[in-house]
Amino acid sequence: MPVPEQPQDRLPVEAAAGGTDNGIAGEPPGPEPTLPEAVRGRVVALVAAAMTGLPLDEVPAPLRKVAQFTPSRRARLGGAAIATHLGADVLFRQRLAARVVEAAGELGAAVAAGEPPAAADPVEVAALAYLVRPAGWRGLIEAAEAVLREQAESTAIADLVRGAESRAARAEHDRAVARVEADKLRDELTRVREELAAVREEHRAALRSLREAEAGAKRANDLLATEKGRAARAAADHEAEARRLRARLADAEAAVAAARASAKDARTVDDARLWLLLETIGQAAVGLRRELALDPAERLPADFVAEEYAQPTGPGAGQPARALAADDPVRLDQLLALPRAHLIVDGYNVTKLGYPEISLEQQRSRLVKGLSGLAARSGAEVTAVFDGAERMHGLPSAPRGVRVLFSRKGETADELIRRLVRAEPAGRPVIVISSDREVADGVHRHGAYPLPSATLLRRLARS
Repeated sequence: MPVPEQPQDRLPVEAAAGGTDNGIAGEPPGPEPTLPEAVRGRVVALVAAAMTGLPLDEVPAPLRKVAQFTPSRRARLGGAAIATHLGADVLFRQRLAARVVEAAGELGAAVAAGEPPAAADPVEVAALAYLVRPAGWRGLIEAAEAVLREQAESTAIADLVRGAESRAARAEHDRAVARVEADKLRDELTRVREELAAVREEHRAALRSLREAEAGAKRANDLLATEKGRAARAAADHEAEARRLRARLADAEAAVAAARASAKDARTVDDARLWLLLETIGQAAVGLRRELALDPAERLPADFVAEEYAQPTGPGAGQPARALAADDPVRLDQLLALPRAHLIVDGYNVTKLGYPEISLEQQRSRLVKGLSGLAARSGAEVTAVFDGAERMHGLPSAPRGVRVLFSRKGETADELIRRLVRAEPAGRPVIVISSDREVADGVHRHGAYPLPSATLLRRLARS
C-alpha cells in the first residue's frame, strides 16, 4: 500500500516540535530573546506588511481581525499580538519570513544565508535574522543591540557636550552682561557724585540767600514800624473825615425822603394814566374781536399735529398709549403759571432718568398719571411724546388733560417735539422737558423754554 506524500509546508512545524526554535535542525533550542525596541518595531512593521495577501486560514485566529487592517494600522494597533504569535507560532513566523526575505531582495537572501553585508543597517539585519533565524541569528540580534546601545551612549555624550557648551556660552554671556552692568554702575556713580557736588553748591547758595533774606526781613520790620506810625496818623485823619461824611449823609437822606414823597405823588398819577390806557386797550380788543367775528378756539395747535399721529396704520393702530417722563420745580411752576402755557414732555428721556428699573409700560403709566395731576393743578395744556417704535397696541386711554403722542415710523420723538413747538404761535409760552441737548437747543431757537428732565421729576415727587 503506497504511503501518501506529506505536504512540504508542514515540515517546519515537525522540525520545531522536534526541539529547535527556528525550524532548522542542528541548532540547540533556547528561550525567545528580548528584542531591543527598535528591532522589535522593525519586526512588527515587516510582518504587518508581509501579512497583506496572506490567506486567512494561514493566519492565527486571534490575528485574523488585525489582518484586515492596513499595514500601518496593523503595526500600530496589533503590534503586541503580532509579536506574541511570532514567538509562539513557528509555522506562522516561517510563512511570513519567506515573504519578508523575498521583499527584502539581496539583503534578505544574504541574511537567510547567514552572511549579512557589513555595511547593512544592524536593526534591519537583526529584524530579518529574527524572522528567518539562520545560523548565528542570536548573535546578529546581540550585535544590533550593542550598536543601538553605542548609538544611545554617543547621543547621550553629545547631549552632555552640547549642554556643557550651552552652559559655558550662558556663563560667558552672563559675564559680558555683568561687565556692562558694572560699567553702567560706574557711570551712575560718577553722575551721582557730580549731582552731589551740584547739590552742595546749591546748598551753599541757598544759605547765602537765607542770610540775605534775613537781613532784608530786618530792614522790612524797621520799615513796617515806621509805616505803622504813619498809618495811625492817617487813621485819625480818616476818622475825622468819616464824621464829616456821616453828617453830609444825614443831610442827603433827608433830601431823599423828601424826593420820595414827591415821587410817590407822581407815581399815583402815572398809575392812573396806565390803568386808563390798559382799559382802553382791553375795550379796543373786545371791539376788534366783535368786528372780526372770532369764535372761541375749540382746538389748539398741538391738536392739529396730533391728528396726523392718530390715523390708523395697522391692527390696533389709533389707540392712545400711555406715557412716562425731572431740576428746579419752582422755575417750572413759574412757567406753568403763565397764561395759556403748553407743557411738552420728552417721555422716555424723563422716565429712563427717573425710574429705569421698571418696564416701559409701567414707565409710561407712571409718568402720565403724574402729568394728569400737574395739568389739573396748573390748568396748562400738557403733551407727552414717546418714540413710536416702543408703542404697544391695546393700551387704555390717557387720563383727562394729557395728550399722548407716539412718533411715526421713520420719525423720532425729538422730531415730533420740534414739530409741536413750530406749530405754536409766536409769543405763546411753550415749556419743553428734555435733557437731550440737541432737543433743548432746537426748541430754544423757536422760542420755547427748555428745562432738564430732573426738573419735572422733582416737581412730580413734590406733588
